This record gives sequence, structure tokens and C-alpha cells, in this order.
Amino acid sequence: MSTSVSVAYDKARADGRAALVGYLPAGFPTVEGGIDALTTMVDAGCDIIEIGLPYSDPVMDGPTIQAAAQQALDGGIRTTDVLRTVEAVAATGVPTLIMTYWNPVERYGVDRFAQDLYDAGGAGLITPDLTPDFAPEWITAADARDLDKVFLVAPSSTDERIAMTTAACRGFVYATAVMGVTGARDATSDLAGPLVARTKAAIEVSAPGLPVGVGLGVSNGAQAAEVASYADGVIVGSAFVRALLDHPGDADAGRRALTALTEDLARGVRA
Repeated sequence: MSTSVSVAYDKARADGRAALVGYLPAGFPTVEGGIDALTTMVDAGCDIIEIGLPYSDPVMDGPTIQAAAQQALDGGIRTTDVLRTVEAVAATGVPTLIMTYWNPVERYGVDRFAQDLYDAGGAGLITPDLTPDFAPEWITAADARDLDKVFLVAPSSTDERIAMTTAACRGFVYATAVMGVTGARDATSDLAGPLVARTKAAIEVSAPGLPVGVGLGVSNGAQAAEVASYADGVIVGSAFVRALLDHPGDADAGRRALTALTEDLARGVRA
């Protein structure tokens, strides 16, 4: 039985803080190594986990995540391995989503994917290259199983697009405040605050209470604290991937780096 991400957001709100959302692609550095890394992140303080489905044409990912996904693909990762990773992480009780480009889901079969995700205990999908107006098949399959549907808004989104997107989301809406590809950055974007304000204004009308998670290249606790001052969730991906890439072949060192980074970020969202 899956746990909706709204449960984690509600708990974080009750604690007077933002939720920490951590991302790694499945199969990185290996399938079992990835499961170990993700559960380490859970133990160290991640409230929600995003598991990436490695894809051969990751047009929206920066070089760090691309390198990790390519390593997983070179290792022979399959969609069944991604679902097995979801099952292992969801068993911790932390809401677990898959983040995926749409093509692999379509090839697998939308209804079949939704059922297998549900059976694995997954909370839902984040679909960066799928917008609600082109998602009727996914929306139908997700609604039949109460799966979360997380769509993206960006600084370039019109108010009309933001309203349409928030109305279609369940779980949270993903505000991507970086124009261009993903990746850790030295400073947070000045586009994030205004985007969250516009998104929350739309939510008041179309989806009261829907949380807003922000992804913009956060890589340390100080940046997490800054984003947590205006967002409901702080989404971190590239920094977690980098922590493992910096320790190739040394699982213990990678685990220690992940733990230290997660604890720093967890302090940040509570600051």
C-alpha cells in the first residue's frame, strides 16, 4: 500500500518546517548499491524520495545526473529494477515517487506501469516532460489507483498554465526555478520566490492546500534553509548524485558522504 507524499508534507507542516525531498536514479551505482544509498538518505533525514528512471535521452538533466543515469544504463538497468528499488525504499514507510521521462512509461504501457508502481508501494510519478493537457491516459490510470500526479511549473509558465497544472496535480506541484538543465549551483535562483508566490496564488483557487516543492540546484544546508523560507519542500538531486560520484568503488565512503549531506540539508529545512 503506497503512502501519498501529502502525508510527509502534512507532517513537515505540523513541525513548522519544509520537507526534504531527495533524488537518486535507480541502478546507481548498482541496483543494490542504489537501494542502499536511498535507504541511507531516508535514515539520515529525507522525508520523501524520488527515484529516477534512467533514460537514454535525458534532455532536461545536467551532466551530473546524466553521468549517474548512464552508469545505471551501462549496468543493464531495467524498468523492473526501478520498480524493485521503489518497493525496497517504500518499505521504509517514506513516500516514494518515480521521476521519469514519458517515453519509457508509454513503451511499458501506461496502465500496466501504474498498476506495477501501485503494487510496489510507489506514491506516484513526477513527469518533467509531460504536461496535464497531454496526460489524459496517465491521469485516468493514476486516479484509478490514487497515485500522486506531480507536474512541473517553471518561471516561463503563464498564469493560465500554472492554474491548469496545479489543478491537475496530486501530492505536490514541482516548481523548477532553474531555466535550463538541472544541476547543483553555488547560489539559489532569484526566480524561485516569485514562481512559488504565483503558484500558491493559483493553488488558493484550484487546489487549496497543495504543497509546492522547489528544485533549483540546492547543494547545502544554508541554501536549503533559504528555499525552505518560502517553499513547502526542498528538492535535492545533483548534490546527492555528486556525493556518490566523488567516491567511486568505495561504498562506505559514499554512504558517509550521503549521510553527512542529508543531515546538513535536514538541518537546513528546519532552520
